[in-house]
Amino acid sequence: MVGTRLRQARILAGLTQEQVVARLGEMGITLTKAGLSKYERGGSTPKPSLLIRLGKTLGVRGEFFLAEPSAQIEWLAFRKLARMPKRRETQIRTMAHEQVEGEIWLRELLYPADAPNIPREIEVRTHEQAEETAKLIRQRWGLHESPIESVTQAFEDQGGVILECEDVAGEFHGLSGWANARYPVAVVSSSAPPDRRRFNLAHEIGHLVMICPGVDERQQESFAHRFAAAFIVPPAVARRELGSRRRAVGFEELVALKQKHGLSVQAWIRRAFDLEIINQGTLLRMQREIGRRNWRRNEPGEYPGHECPTKLKQMTMRALSEGLIPETRARELCPGVFEDISSSKPREETALKTTARLLMRLPKDQRDCILRQAAAALKDAYREDEDLRGFEALNDTEDWES
Repeated sequence: MVGTRLRQARILAGLTQEQVVARLGEMGITLTKAGLSKYERGGSTPKPSLLIRLGKTLGVRGEFFLAEPSAQIEWLAFRKLARMPKRRETQIRTMAHEQVEGEIWLRELLYPADAPNIPREIEVRTHEQAEETAKLIRQRWGLHESPIESVTQAFEDQGGVILECEDVAGEFHGLSGWANARYPVAVVSSSAPPDRRRFNLAHEIGHLVMICPGVDERQQESFAHRFAAAFIVPPAVARRELGSRRRAVGFEELVALKQKHGLSVQAWIRRAFDLEIINQGTLLRMQREIGRRNWRRNEPGEYPGHECPTKLKQMTMRALSEGLIPETRARELCPGVFEDISSSKPREETALKTTARLLMRLPKDQRDCILRQAAAALKDAYREDEDLRGFEALNDTEDWES
């Protein structure tokens, strides 16, 4: 367990074994690469003092190495460019595994009776069956044929776990799998524009719900693409927007549809061809024009939708507010959870963040100290606020002043 956690922390920190050994050396600690490798393999266990130093080097607390892994993930698909280094792929999987553990722990703490409303293993062997599967999921989630405001929020509302991975190089598209055979997990790039992010997420949902026996990986990807397009824009909607037959479609029209439905111009062109609204000649002509205008990676029209996950932050803040976790645990579960909160409050007010439940667990002298700090912080507010001064009728003001 310690070895697995040690390797996980090193990968998350983006360090090689040589770099870890070098950093320990700067701290006056002698450890060889072979020794570190033996620890990671579980051949031996480092002493507690070394674990503490390793934690500082890798940016984790010492108890991280002793925590039993709570999630087993069966990864289904990893979509990336061929040039992505294997080390980066491993880092993304490791990052996802750690974040999934925290989110599942929170879900089971706050919603122990809830089960994800996302089916698994719907058999698909044709593109038409992929279309039908997308229709089934829409109906099951109550989306019908209306434009989806946020694929991310829809997935989270139905019990899905979605994670973001920064990918400035543009090498990563998506990763999906099932955690503990119960929770569907999707990882998407936070660097992609909203329309591409929602398509990538819909693509991963396709991988999660469909099984394709006897079908090679390339064809499975094609089915997932078809599912994604049909999930975002059902056939009836596409025909209502474009008509049943077109000899030509203007790019300005497709940009407007992109901004309405959150499906890219290029995906709209392919969608029109798949539904036989345009023929192959029109498809190829429009694709060549896309290339000539250099729109393949940066097409016109910005989709204004919101495709950022919020469930983890909401659960973290709820658990903190209810006194189920301390602030340190909140920061571990959701890094940056307090960034949106105004930083104008004086530092001495941090004592007021202690919840009543946690307060009662402290020794009496510590409780009294915190309460004295709270009283001092609220003293001026009591004097200045007319509503609060209404309590003077209780004759407690002298005690408060003292």
